[in-house]
Amino acid sequence: MSEKQYVTYGQSCGCGGTDEAKKITGCRFSLSVMSDRYADIILGALAKVDTGKVWKMTDKLSTVYRGRQLHVEDAVMACFVHAFRPDVHMTLEATFSKGCPGDVDADRFMAEDDVPLNAAGMADIHFPVACKIALYPMGVPDYMRHIAAVVNHAIDLGLYERSSHYCTILSGDIHALFGYFHYVNTYCGENLSHYVFEVTLSVNSPTV
Repeated sequence: MSEKQYVTYGQSCGCGGTDEAKKITGCRFSLSVMSDRYADIILGALAKVDTGKVWKMTDKLSTVYRGRQLHVEDAVMACFVHAFRPDVHMTLEATFSKGCPGDVDADRFMAEDDVPLNAAGMADIHFPVACKIALYPMGVPDYMRHIAAVVNHAIDLGLYERSSHYCTILSGDIHALFGYFHYVNTYCGENLSHYVFEVTLSVNSPTV
């Protein structure tokens, strides 16, 4: 019988890899389209995203974009916008993260410039989105302080609806929400060595 090959993930948050690799922002997301056209909508949206400045991988379960924070956010938003249909209920489940031990693959994308590839094509597209978020600061004893900071910023922006079990409920225009996600990722990148930020977006839901 062959010996089992167990994994190792390092000893603490932010370890492993080069300094540039530790700065990588990643997002794994799944689109759920409540339509018999779901395959065409999802695959069509993925194909329309300009991913020239992010590392990407799509498998049977989800898609991953990795690289500089602004380019990852830009690509995820573009995929959701391209998949949007005014008459179709759709959700997106996304996990943003930075500082994951051993997250060293494809750190060459950290050398990209500050010009997002998809922003211009989305500038005039607006629609309302329901949203829930959950932030998980890793490796810090005062994690609730950081969660409160990002929730209070949502209140300041007028995106906050209420706190609920295991999440915070938001709503707003697609641009306002992704602007807020940029704030959260930036805040966490500046104040935490490792974090996970969970986001769910929903459009055209038949429920109130």
